Amino acid sequence: MTTDILKRFSLNTDEVQIQPFGSGLINHTWLVKNGPKQYILQRINTQVFTLPQNIDNNISRLATYLHKHSPGYLFTTPINTTDHKGLAEHDNASYRLFGFVEGSHSYTVVEDKELAYEAARQFGKFTRLLAGFDIDQLSITLPDFHNLSLRYSQFEKAVEGASAERLQKARSSINILIHNRDIVTAFENILHNPAFKKRVTHHDTKISNVLFDSNNKGLCVIDLDTVMPGYFISDVGDMMRTYLSPAGEEETDFSKIDIREDYFDAIVKGYLGEMAEELTTTEKNYFIYAGKFMIYMQALRFLADYLNNDIYYGARYPGHNLNRTINQITLLQKLQQKEPALSQLVTGALQHI
Repeated sequence: MTTDILKRFSLNTDEVQIQPFGSGLINHTWLVKNGPKQYILQRINTQVFTLPQNIDNNISRLATYLHKHSPGYLFTTPINTTDHKGLAEHDNASYRLFGFVEGSHSYTVVEDKELAYEAARQFGKFTRLLAGFDIDQLSITLPDFHNLSLRYSQFEKAVEGASAERLQKARSSINILIHNRDIVTAFENILHNPAFKKRVTHHDTKISNVLFDSNNKGLCVIDLDTVMPGYFISDVGDMMRTYLSPAGEEETDFSKIDIREDYFDAIVKGYLGEMAEELTTTEKNYFIYAGKFMIYMQALRFLADYLNNDIYYGARYPGHNLNRTINQITLLQKLQQKEPALSQLVTGALQHI
């Protein structure tokens, strides 16, 4: 089956080797070796991305803009099929093929603050280079993906419909999230504040979506399925949520969760090094809020799923999503505790950029 797809991209399947690749949870990805050349083949998850053509159109339009305005920027685009399309349809599934960026590698964990800096710089550069792009040309590939108001509403409905047993076990977490409702209010104010600008935003800034060279310098960002119009808080917030703590979201020893100030400083300097002139003064004042926004939203999503009997994320053990919730609440509280010190780091970085 896979070889039939590869033929659509003009690959010689007589000498092809195919093996699973990467750690992504949404799309299925394979490394394809075809003689001396290597490729990345992906099957788009149409349960998540219901209109794959919108993704292909977005990437094509961004590529055209960058080729004209920033021709030296490394922007990964799919290889066209024999009928000049970016997607190959096969058995009601959509596939695409990318050339492998030779000499590149990626990480699944932020191993040091230099990686955090390089990743933040790459995501900032991506948005800065596309500052002149007309965002109305972009399709929404995941409606309401980072709509915090919607996520809070879903959380409230989950509380209303939850079993007595799960409500009892989650009561403390429910109360903490309700107590932090002001994070939602701030988001709703942002939506009506002209000082906040919608830009080309990646929306999924985990470390695995950056390619690095042999010297661990950032090359480019990848996995562009979630690129849509959005606010900078989505990208900065997701970096804070996934880079700052030495313990990931699956950790159940909550004492291991912390905010590493040197990693925060790296994100600030990397992102603002590219975006300082693009962001408004008001937006810069919301830099730390970006972290609260994303961490809080993920806590809401985990807890809503727990109260809904784990129908979205699933659960590998009883209470899995409740533990994920407590993990994210702990991270949020650590961020709030360190906010004064982190604010000084933002101020200091802006003074030297």
